[in-house]
Amino acid sequence: MLAQLPPALQNLHLPLRLKLWDGNELDLGNDPRVTIVVKDPSLVSDFTHPSLGLLGSAFVEGRLELEGSISEVVRVCDELTKALVDEDDDNLPVRTEHDKATDAASISYHYDLSNDFYRLWLDREMVYSCAYFKTGNETLDQAQQDKFHHLCRKLRLKPGEYLLDVGCGWGGLSRFAASEYGVKVFGITLSREQLALAQERVRADGLQDRVELQLLDYRDLPKDGRFDKVVSVGMFEHVGHANLELYAKCLFDAVKEGALVMNHGITAKHTDGRPVGRGAGDFIDRYVFPNGELPHLSMITGFISEAGLEVVDVESLRLHYAKTLEHWSARLEEKLDVAAAMVPEQALRIFRLYLAGCAYAFSKGWINLHQILAVKPHADGSHHLPLTRDDLYR
Repeated sequence: MLAQLPPALQNLHLPLRLKLWDGNELDLGNDPRVTIVVKDPSLVSDFTHPSLGLLGSAFVEGRLELEGSISEVVRVCDELTKALVDEDDDNLPVRTEHDKATDAASISYHYDLSNDFYRLWLDREMVYSCAYFKTGNETLDQAQQDKFHHLCRKLRLKPGEYLLDVGCGWGGLSRFAASEYGVKVFGITLSREQLALAQERVRADGLQDRVELQLLDYRDLPKDGRFDKVVSVGMFEHVGHANLELYAKCLFDAVKEGALVMNHGITAKHTDGRPVGRGAGDFIDRYVFPNGELPHLSMITGFISEAGLEVVDVESLRLHYAKTLEHWSARLEEKLDVAAAMVPEQALRIFRLYLAGCAYAFSKGWINLHQILAVKPHADGSHHLPLTRDDLYR
């Protein structure tokens, strides 16, 4: 059966071993650190064009096994596909229509999997977004607390203000802003599992009078300018390119003049927002975040500006997210036996590849993450932001 493997594959020099269902093995280099165990004979012909999407799908579906450190598996598979697969430069960006029912189903698919499963590998507050590492040596718990502070300081939160938290997740930031900065918070999510635990934690902290969390679509937010500040973390990736204009308008309508709006989320490498190449983006869309679409920084800032908000500060946290995902991946790998009892086998396979793969993608610059701070100016164009960033770092 080894003779059926494409010649291009046999001429590579990678620390990779191919093991076939019939017991035959082929080392593609000295000292292989990763083994691909091909269980389905029909996969052999696909190795003429083994994209990341193909390999990922075959692993998720149990048609092949991947042996070795999951981070090393991702690195070696990237080298393998890079040698044999085009970069898909003509891969057009997706423009999916996002209605409320579709978005609710997509969110439920990913976030309603199991609170206990997420608790295994997230920090103690279950913050499912990029942490902030001041030195790089912080624990995940500390880095997520520092991220909360970083966001709240950028928003210049003051006691008594009314904060809108769009995509509040398990409520960590909402509770933090209320307890540490003295604000009143209204948070929304489309995940019933997240909401139930978030509300439980609000009650446990005795914050019911300051934190209100609801199951609500961003399109149903009040448009009366009642909020002083808005924070949206890890949410606009689910909005879709077709709805970014509406999303930005909803944020504009929700806040009063002089208000600050913080949008923290993943952005695309290419200005047209095309998915990551070699099938990696397709894998994420099919198995991890259905209907998720990443806009380029220029795309989302364009819609924010057209809505009437003024972009006043942009910060890339790409390398922070690479480190965050490395923490998450390592924590999950340490508890695979426990995780296997909590979620279906296919789900665990998906998350193993997703966490390690995204850590690699951020480290390589395939995708980015930006914090975009905007202000809704007064009618005369004025606002009350400091002239410098000095106050953020005192």
